Amino acid sequence: MKLARLIFALAGIYGIGVLLPLYFERAHIDNVYPPAITHLELYYGFVGLGLAWQIAFLIIASNPARYRPLMLACILEKLTYGLAVLVLAFQNRVAGAIMAFGTIDLVWGALFVVAFLRVSQDSRGSR
Repeated sequence: MKLARLIFALAGIYGIGVLLPLYFERAHIDNVYPPAITHLELYYGFVGLGLAWQIAFLIIASNPARYRPLMLACILEKLTYGLAVLVLAFQNRVAGAIMAFGTIDLVWGALFVVAFLRVSQDSRGSR
């Protein structure tokens, strides 16, 4: 249970640290990764949705056994971005920095799987 708490707490803190600055860096992103973002609602929607998930990770960290079913959605959240970036990278359609963040999401997804399985084993052992 301690491992799941640690994984989800670190994921939430890391994610907030990565996503929150994106609210203030859009113009910089436009310059570094052209073309400029034209659908701001999608950009800010992505950032906001991502931040909401980071809060969910912190909630799960507070009681992994209680929120274990939600871990499946968290795994999916990490895989959808990580795999999409991986496919785009193989097509040479994303920058290396983006590939790095996609890979990090895949690592978090794998850690979430470990946490999900460990919480199941921990709960069986405490019966």
